[in-house]
Amino acid sequence: MINLAAGKCVACRVGEPALTDAEIEDLMFHVPQWQVREVDGAKRLERVFKLKNFAEALDFTNKIGGIAEEEGHHPLIATEWGKVTVQWWTHVVRGLHRNDFIMAAKTDEVAGN
Repeated sequence: MINLAAGKCVACRVGEPALTDAEIEDLMFHVPQWQVREVDGAKRLERVFKLKNFAEALDFTNKIGGIAEEEGHHPLIATEWGKVTVQWWTHVVRGLHRNDFIMAAKTDEVAGN
């Protein structure tokens, strides 16, 4: 089993292809609590994290923001009372890239699972 959380994001270039369905399926094995969602024709990884209250949700959001800045790859984060929804995808490929799976694994690590 590969350790995606130990990986580093690489800069993507315009024209690079998004992951194929088979590649996505292989990588989903490593982040099983995430779901693939399609928004505006682009696939995204999404996970909802349940927390005790708004303060914990905000703290978790800030931790995700920290790793996003370190890696130069930024998610959509919705922070609510007791809940944080995170979506990772790569704009330049209009879909999923290996970076998104690396960041999903890093997010899981921050969440403690």
